[in-house]
Amino acid sequence: MTDSTDAADATDVQVPADPWQPTSPCGRSCLPGPARQDRVGPLRRLLRSTAVLLACSLIVVPALSSVAGRRPRLRVYRWWIRLVVRAMGVRVRFTPSPAGSRDTAPGLLVINHTSLLDDLVLVGHDPARPLSKADVRRWPVIGWAAALGRTLYIDRERLSALPGAVAGVTRALRAGDRVFVCPEATTWCGVAGGPYRPAFFQAALDAGVPVLPVVLRYRSAGRATTAAALVGPMSVVESVILIVAQRGLVVEVERLAPLPVRAGSDRRSLARAAERAVDRAIPEVPRLRKPGVPCRSAALVATGDR
Repeated sequence: MTDSTDAADATDVQVPADPWQPTSPCGRSCLPGPARQDRVGPLRRLLRSTAVLLACSLIVVPALSSVAGRRPRLRVYRWWIRLVVRAMGVRVRFTPSPAGSRDTAPGLLVINHTSLLDDLVLVGHDPARPLSKADVRRWPVIGWAAALGRTLYIDRERLSALPGAVAGVTRALRAGDRVFVCPEATTWCGVAGGPYRPAFFQAALDAGVPVLPVVLRYRSAGRATTAAALVGPMSVVESVILIVAQRGLVVEVERLAPLPVRAGSDRRSLARAAERAVDRAIPEVPRLRKPGVPCRSAALVATGDR
């Protein structure tokens, strides 16, 4: 199913400088239109935007807490991240963890990638270190916050940097850290997803730690929503504006059963197993594995809006 809007979406998809870089067919038409979006009023938007700016200014609190040591700093840091998310008007709900799993055990967390909120929600509620693109280090405020959270980096513009990034994640896992990565390697709108790329699953194999799939669902009025998505050429500021305008935005977080590393496992089989586990947890999200498939078609089918 395609239409003229799908053709227009082609201009929304950023073409990577190198062909190996992952892309998503998601574009602005994946986002809900003004007639469908449940938006708060102008005053509420202004209050939330002001609250976000004030919360961001409090980054000095976790920075100053560094003098007390790493553990106190990280506790304060996670409190600050949760404050920023709440200032946006976003609520976070957790489902009970699977029996036998520990929320602080070493492992490679893999999440479906939709929004800038993905990292904030995980960092605010889990002691895991995120993996982010290298240019985040240069972003105002966000770069400073990433450093405080012991973020690991990958230069997505250089394929030659990938083995070094995988090695860095392996070292962190061997040191007892939890690390989370987004194996889709780019954002999708949330009612369509991409294939899990296997590269960083090698880190779990080399470190001998389990893969820990985590599902993030974005809901508004109990239904899947794309309001929080950061897709196409959207900037972080544009995404924040959409988020603070949304009424009743909820992020549901579900930790799935760990995938142990066994003799004979390889990174591709681990990636497929994690992808299948996530697909079972969010069946309304089709995975578009072929390049050029218009995301809006899958999104309309998934939401029942034809």
